[in-house]
Formats: sequence, C-alpha cells, structure tokens
Amino acid sequence: MKFLLCVISALASTSAFTVQTPYVGQRSTVNFVDNSASSHRVRKATIVMDGKANAIRDRITSVKNTKKITMAMKLVAAAKVRRAQDAVLATRPFSETLQSVFGGLVNRLGTEAMDLPLLTEREVKKVTLVSITGDRGLCGGYNSFLIKKTEARFAELKAAGVAVDLILIGKKGITYFERRGYPVRLAVDCSQNPDSKQALSISEEILNTYLSGEADAIELLYTKFVSLIASQPSIRTLIPFKASEISQEGDEVFQLTSDSGKFEVERKDLGAAEPQEFPNDMIFEQDPIQILNSILPLYLNGQILRCLQESVASELAARMQSMQAASDNAGELAKKLSLEYNRARQAAVTQEILEIVSGAQALD
Repeated sequence: MKFLLCVISALASTSAFTVQTPYVGQRSTVNFVDNSASSHRVRKATIVMDGKANAIRDRITSVKNTKKITMAMKLVAAAKVRRAQDAVLATRPFSETLQSVFGGLVNRLGTEAMDLPLLTEREVKKVTLVSITGDRGLCGGYNSFLIKKTEARFAELKAAGVAVDLILIGKKGITYFERRGYPVRLAVDCSQNPDSKQALSISEEILNTYLSGEADAIELLYTKFVSLIASQPSIRTLIPFKASEISQEGDEVFQLTSDSGKFEVERKDLGAAEPQEFPNDMIFEQDPIQILNSILPLYLNGQILRCLQESVASELAARMQSMQAASDNAGELAKKLSLEYNRARQAAVTQEILEIVSGAQALD
C-alpha cells in the first residue's frame, strides 16, 4: 500500500510541469503548475548546443545597438552644422558693413592709412601661431591633420631662425603640444557654439602680443570648410593686415540641405562689399585715422569668430562622415554575423539529426 502511494505521488509531481522543446538557439519555456493555487509562472532557460550560436547572436545584438548609437551621433552632428551655418549668416551683415566702411575710409585717406600699426609690416623675428583644433574625437583625421600642419609650420619657422610660440584653441591641440613641451602663450577650449565673447578674448591676446612687440606676425591655422566629405587645413596671416585684402576680400556661405535622407551642402560665393562713399565736404567728428584704427580690432574679432565657426563646421562634418562610415561598417558586420549564425544553427540541427539516426540504427 505504501509503495502504491509513492508511485501515485511521483506521477503527480511529473505532470505538474510541462516542457516545450525549443529549436536550436532558442529558449525553452518551462511552465510550473500549482493546481492548489490555480496559478503558474514561466521561466526561460537558454538551451546551448556548443555555445557558438548563442555567442554570435549576442554579438549581433551588440553590433546593431552600436549602429543605432552612431546613427544618432550623425544626426546630432547634422543639427549642429545647421546651427553653425545660421551663426555665420547672422554675422554676415555686420561684416559687410565693416568692410564697406573700411574700404570707404581707405579710399578717402589714401596713403595716410598705411601708417597704422596694424597695417605696418616689420622685420619678422618672432611669429605667434594660432592653431584651432577640436575638443572631442570621433571625427576622423580632423584634429590630426591640423596638428601635423602646425608642427610642420613650427619646424619650418625654426629652421629659418625665427622664434615661435603658440596660441592653442581646442583641447586636442592643447594636450598634444603641452605634453611635448612646445612654448604655449595661451590655451583655451573650443566650444561647439563659438560666440563673440570667446573670439574677443582671443583677439585681445593677439592684439596685445603684436602691439607690444612680442611678435612681429600672427599666423592662423584652421580647417577650411569645403563640403561634408572634404575639409582643408589652411594657414593665413592675421596681422599685419593688408588694406587691399580687407576691402576686396570676398566671402562665401554654405547651407546644409537634405534630400531623400541624404545630406548635401549648397555653397554661395559672395563678392566683396562695395566701399561706402564719403563726400569730400563731410566733416568727421573724430579723426578718420582714429576711426580706421578702431575698425581694425573689430575686423580681427570678426575674422577670429568666422574661423572658429568654420572650424567647428568642419569638425562636425568630419564627425558626420565618421559616424556614417561606422554605421555602414556595423551593418556589414551584422550581415556577416547573421550568415555565420545561420550556418552554426544549421550545423547544430544537422548534428542532432545524425545523432538521432545513429541511435535508431543502433537499436535495430
């Protein structure tokens, strides 16, 4: 009688749960039934054949998540490029007016304007290089190209017997040159949204350096925005100015557009602003030379701001391309891993079938 009760209890406990046989690489579902409480719970357990299929499946999930992150970073960079182009367009009216007034005053004064300190060239014994890099990475070769160009220009001036020091804008350039012991006069971060306040602090340091005689020329190294797939590390002389270049220098603006999910850049060349005409009988409240001398720092501030904005736009465009390339590579890797996962699953199924057939033949 006791033996019969043990058999009945064992059968009852066996029927208390059911197991659904999973496919290879899937999860099995075990349902535990509590008849007394009329409730159940579901537990998922991973069935691992050789561990390879599950490992590949987890890697596919990781790669797809990475692709989502890189695509999001690309869209964020695109939004910031639009913000940068709006900032350039907002400063354009002031630059045009400044250029027009400067050209008119130069035409009115003639050779008298050439005696201003910022327009006077002197013997170059020391040069200050202003280098603009980014604060962040993940933007391809944007930072490394400009750092290499700055190093090359530094070595070129040193070989010519000219003393050189640096004004560094951007954390990447600051970290690189300070670790290698380069002479650094000023180091400031480069924000993703440069404004006139930041440009003013840099231009004041440049003016003080030149007017005090600590440097005979100021050169600017920055990345010129060409398109979304190309940028050009450039170098230009900031100080001393040339009156002809200021009054005749043209400009160009860019606009980021999208078509069918693809980003494009439309460029528009703008000619130089026409010099403002001042009648000969016009009486100036201040000396025109003083007016001209006060315009030049404003022009320098505008040029610094424009180069900062263009460098940021180049950095964001480089980041867009890097994130697009990373997304494409993640998609290709996910496809290859899916093929590898399918092969592993098929191999596991084939192995099971062979084992079943072998077992059946062994029983015959």
